[in-house]
Amino acid sequence: MPAFINNDFVDSKNALLHISDLSIQRGYAIFDFFRTVNGKPLFMEDHLDRFYHSAEKMFLQIDKNREELIFIIRTLIEKSEITEAGIRMMLTGGYSPDGYNITQSNLVITCNPVRISSEEEFEKGIKIITYKYQRTLPHIKSIDYQMAVWLQSLLKEKKAADVLYYNQDSITEFPRSNVFIVTKKGILVTPEENILMGVTRKKILSLAPTIMPVEERNITPDELLNASEVFLTSTTKKIMPVTVIGDKVIGNQAPGDYTRKLYRAFLDAEQLS
Repeated sequence: MPAFINNDFVDSKNALLHISDLSIQRGYAIFDFFRTVNGKPLFMEDHLDRFYHSAEKMFLQIDKNREELIFIIRTLIEKSEITEAGIRMMLTGGYSPDGYNITQSNLVITCNPVRISSEEEFEKGIKIITYKYQRTLPHIKSIDYQMAVWLQSLLKEKKAADVLYYNQDSITEFPRSNVFIVTKKGILVTPEENILMGVTRKKILSLAPTIMPVEERNITPDELLNASEVFLTSTTKKIMPVTVIGDKVIGNQAPGDYTRKLYRAFLDAEQLS
C-alpha cells in the first residue's frame, strides 16, 4: 500500500519513524481519519479542519498547506486504487533530542482498505458497558488510546462491543465514537462538553432538526439508561444502535424509529457528498 511521510510517497512498509520521535517516546501526536466512498473522500474538509485544529492546540506545526494536503491525499487514493479506503493522517512531536520537548513534526499519511459497518449490523445493534474515565485533552484528536486498549479485556469478559466513558456529572463519549440518546419525549440529545467533536456527529446534528428537536447538553447516566433509543456515531460505524447497556435492554432491543430515520438521512447525505 502507498503511504506519504514528510515529503515522499513510499510503500507503507517503508513509512518509518526513528525511535526518538515523541509519538514513540511520550505518545505525543495527533491524527485524523476519514474514508472514501467510490474513490471520493467523504467529508474531507471537515476532517482537515479538525486536523489543523488539533495541531494548533498541541503546538505542532504542519509544513503543508491545505491545498498541498489535499493533493497528497488524492494522489494516495489514486495510487492505492482502492475505492473504499481509510485515510489516516498523523502529525507527531518530532525527533526530540531529550525525549521531552517538541521539535519539527513528522507527517505520515496512509491509505488502506477499511471495513464499514453493514446494514445487517445496524439491525442487530450492539451491547455496551460504561466506565468512569475522562480523556485527557478531549477536544484534541490525539493518539492517546491507552485506556481504550487497556479495557479490551473487560469488553471481552462482558461480551460487549464498546465502552462508554462517563465522568463525575455525565456521560461523555466512546473511545472512537460519539453518543446520542432519544428521550421519552422524542428529543435527540448529545453531550457538548469534555468530548471530541466528531465529524459524523456534526452531520447528524445538521440533519436531525428536520426530523426531531435537538439538544446539546449534559446527559446523566440515569437518563442514558432510561432513554427510548441510544446510538453511537463514527466514521466507520456511521450510526450504530445501542440495544443493551450492561444488563439493561434499551427500547425493544432493536433500532428505534428515530434512529432508523437518522440512519437513512445520513446514508443519503453520504451519497450526495
